[in-house]
Amino acid sequence: MNGFLTVGILQTALEIGLIYSLIALSLFISFSVLNICDLSTDGCYTLGSAVGAAWTIAGHPLLAIPCSMGAGICSGFVTALLQTQFGVQSILAGIIVNTGLYTVNLAVMGFSSNLSIFGTPTVFSLFKELSEASWWQTWSRLILLLCIVVLVCVFLTWFFGTRLGLSIRATGDSPAMVRASSINPALTITVGLCLSNSLTGLAGSLIAQYNKTSDINLGTGIVTIALASLVIGETISRKRGMTRRMVCVVLGSCLYRLIVSIALRLNVPTEAFKLVSAVIVCIAIVAPAAKEKAVFLIDKQMRIRTRRKGRRPSC
Repeated sequence: MNGFLTVGILQTALEIGLIYSLIALSLFISFSVLNICDLSTDGCYTLGSAVGAAWTIAGHPLLAIPCSMGAGICSGFVTALLQTQFGVQSILAGIIVNTGLYTVNLAVMGFSSNLSIFGTPTVFSLFKELSEASWWQTWSRLILLLCIVVLVCVFLTWFFGTRLGLSIRATGDSPAMVRASSINPALTITVGLCLSNSLTGLAGSLIAQYNKTSDINLGTGIVTIALASLVIGETISRKRGMTRRMVCVVLGSCLYRLIVSIALRLNVPTEAFKLVSAVIVCIAIVAPAAKEKAVFLIDKQMRIRTRRKGRRPSC
């Protein structure tokens, strides 16, 4: 185990997995709760990264986090506006916003393809300076990310138990029923997408300060990664309870990063990572159906054997 997956590799996988879990939770809100396919995630993730890097370079790493979340909220608001006020299909609205965000992200980064924040204090370095203990110096980043994810999960658990949160959940189940209950579905969709994209912006800000750089192509394929984490988490949770589902989504994200780490150790070329992600998503999707089919076939064979034994003449 030490020769194949070292503690450092596992730690890195958990750290990045926790950051990606925020995007998986974002998709959990839009895709699982609201039943909306939001394809603006790629651009919103890069937007959060660009805004976070810009504020960090300006010497405000702590302020970078709420600013990135605010940028994500703006992205979610535009996506929701296209859907609710102009009747644009959710998939098309996401594509439009994602395309437009490319230029916006370039503008935020000063029309440069990347921003480097090396040598600039980040939230991770500031948190690391809280103690000089050796264990703290090693595990401070993981502790900080774990605290952030726990706080997000606690907040979401509380929020979806409120009247507005229950209305958002009901909108995903049946918009017609919500409309009949004198609740404006346009409002619930807008609030849900703004909340969803704020988490994506938060993840972008954290990854920028984690990697100490922001790139215009950072968000390419992030939907596939988040979807893989979401599907793995939903498969584990079996959709039992909101809190359990969110915790399993976080676990699914960490498990996905662990699988990627194993692929790296097996010298899988980076060009094949998209294929690895697709395979993981495919396995996670078909696993429940395959399990049910296997149980059905086993049960069928047992019944056939029982019938055959019953037909044998007694001695």
